[in-house]
Formats: sequence, C-alpha cells, structure tokens
Amino acid sequence: MADRLPATAGNVQRTIDAVWRMESAKLIAALTRMVRDVGVAEDLAQDALVAALERWPETGVPDNPGAWLMAAAKRRAIDQFRQHALHDRKHQELVPEFEAKQEAIVPELDEALDDHVGDDLLRLVFIACHPILAREARVALTLRLLGGLTTDEIARAFLASEPTVAQRIVRAKRTLSEARVPFEVPRGTELEARLSSVLEVIYLIFNEGYAATAGDDWLRPALCEDALRLGRILAGLVPDESEVHGLVALMEIQASRLRARTAPSGEPILLLDQDRGRWDRLLIRRGLAALVRAEQLAGSRGGTLGTYTLQASIAACHARARTPGETDWSRIAALYDALSQVMPSPIVELNRAVAVAMAFGPSAGLEIVDDLVGEASLKNYHLLPTVRGDLLAKLGRHAEASDEFQRAAGLTRNAREKTMLLERAAEAARKS
Repeated sequence: MADRLPATAGNVQRTIDAVWRMESAKLIAALTRMVRDVGVAEDLAQDALVAALERWPETGVPDNPGAWLMAAAKRRAIDQFRQHALHDRKHQELVPEFEAKQEAIVPELDEALDDHVGDDLLRLVFIACHPILAREARVALTLRLLGGLTTDEIARAFLASEPTVAQRIVRAKRTLSEARVPFEVPRGTELEARLSSVLEVIYLIFNEGYAATAGDDWLRPALCEDALRLGRILAGLVPDESEVHGLVALMEIQASRLRARTAPSGEPILLLDQDRGRWDRLLIRRGLAALVRAEQLAGSRGGTLGTYTLQASIAACHARARTPGETDWSRIAALYDALSQVMPSPIVELNRAVAVAMAFGPSAGLEIVDDLVGEASLKNYHLLPTVRGDLLAKLGRHAEASDEFQRAAGLTRNAREKTMLLERAAEAARKS
C-alpha cells in the first residue's frame, strides 16, 4: 500500500492547495486535448479537485497526488463521454455496433491523457493567450488555467471584483469554444504572432507584481513568482525562441531587486537608492545566463535583438554595477536607442530620456521629456510628470519640480507611490 501523509485538516488543505497550483495546468492541458474544449476540461479538473477535498481528509494524501487527480478526472471524463454517447443513441438510434466501439473508449482516453505533457502545456498556453480574447481576459484565463489561481486570488491581485473576474473567465472560455480555437501549436508566421501575445500576457502579470498600478502595496511578489514560473515553463517548451529567453532574463534580473525595492514599512525605494547587497545574486546569475542564451539564438539567425532581450540587456547593466556610480549609462542610452527602433513608443522614449539624462546631463534628458508633454497617450501617465519633476529638481528648478510631483501624485492610483510623490513635492517646495 502507498504511504500516506498525516491527514490533519491543516496538512491536507495546504497539500491540496500546493498540488493544485503545481498540477492543475498539466491536468487541464491533458483534458483539453481529449475533450477539445478548455471550459469542459477545467470543469473536469475542478471535479477532481472536489473529489480530493472530499476524500483526502478521510484517506490521507496519496503519495502521488497529481496522478490521483489525473485518474479522478479521467474517470469523470469517461463517465461524461458515456452519458453523452447514451443520450445520442436514444435520439439518433445508433447501430448495435456502438456497444463494441464503446469498449475502446477507455484505452483511447488513456492514450490521449498519457501523451507528452509538454506538448499539452504549450497548446494550453497558446489557447489561454489567444489574441481573439481581450487583454484582461487573457491575463485572467492564463492565471486561472496555468497559474492555478482561484477567481478570488486573481481579483485581489488586480484589485477587481470577484464577479467581474469570474465573468471575464466565463466569457473567455465561451469565446474560445464558439470560435472553435484548435488545441494546437500554431506554425510559421502565426506562431510568431501568437507567441508575442503569450509573452505580453506573462510580462503584464509580472509587471503588475513588480509595480502595482493601484492599491495600498507597491509590490505583489506572488504575481512576479507566477509570471516567472510561467516564463520558465515556456522557455523549456520552446527552447529555440530567443525572445522567450529574453523575457525570462528580464524577469529574473528585475525580480532580483524585489527585496530592496521597499523599506520595512512598505514605502518604495527607487533604483539608485537601493541597497544592492540585498539584490538576489542567484536570480541575477540565472538572468544573465538566460540573456546569453537569447543573444546566442538571435545571433545564430542573423537577426537583431528583440524587445525583451534588449530590455534584459538594459537590466543587466544595472545588475552588473555593484554601485550606482558604476552603471554604464552610455550603454543603457544606446540600448534604448536600439529599443526605440524595434519598438517605438512614447514610454520607451521616456525611459530613454532618463538614460540620456544620467549619461549626458539632466538638460539633455529634459529636452526629450519636453517633447513628450503633448503626447496624448501619456496625458494620464503619472511617470511623465515624475520624470520631468526629477530632472527639474536636478537643474535647481525646484518650484516647477514640486508642481510636477504634485501632478504625478494626482495621477497615480497606488497609495504608496502617491505618498512618496507628495513627499518629493514638499521637499522640492522647501528648496524653492
């Protein structure tokens, strides 16, 4: 008989939560290949979870809980298949040979579910991040299917109501079903287009954890961890795609700073003020290794570096500098020049202005920022007045800087960031 873990209520609940987070994506992926409907597949997986919640407190946690869940879902799938088949037979008067065909159901399902799980996961990634879905729906569905998060957890992470998130997920699954999106990995140019959507979703999740857009906390490290895990899985599934490694490199290096980005009381600490001794050197090493891989893959194909690889290269400049004074700002400015060529956008230009200011002086940076003031897409973007205020302060124009920090504080929806900006506004006003 297989060994069992102690069946205390606390142990069982913690184990179920951990197993679900680790195994749910593989379970849903395998079931989706079989039933060809991601909504039905998730329902089957949830049925298996309910069975575990009912059985494990009494019997103990199996020594292979993932296999137990797979078997339970498989039995439920077979039951449903037979019910639908019998229903069809009543209404369509199928031929007597159906009974013989039905004997093949179980081995066929076994073969389907026991196939290479990596292929299934990759297909599930491309379904969850399908461009047919709105961006918010892609994020919610990815966290639900691949991250194993509950609707409540997703809602709390993005400060949305639980009914809103639940509705997004339901609509997303219905949209995929009605569009008959195939359970397959796209090829050729379609693969490239769809992969960019996948990478965008993963990075959106990471960024919401790295700098929360709203709420009382500046960081949500759990979201960063979920995004990193998804990125690492994707890198293992498509190891020859340079931009996948570029994104992983970027997230690893940025995640290395998480412990240094807030003070004990929770207020933000800006990059140049961080204690670099608190940066996670293991994550930095992993990120730099992923960056090398991305650069090698890009170079082997004679192509230019992609947007995530270029951003990872910028992050690497900071990671390699033991002190702020050692940062190679000229290289960072050059990398932003390259990034603006492959991904022109006002936000990239704003970041380039910061690098130019650090490399060549605040006046040079302010000139770029002033050209962005009339940009409609940045009208409500709080970092534009934040950067402008910082540059004005460095030039000794403190009254103007205070006004910019006040404006930025009025635009941000994050409580921690608002407090920091108001403090900077007050400090600039004192100096004016």
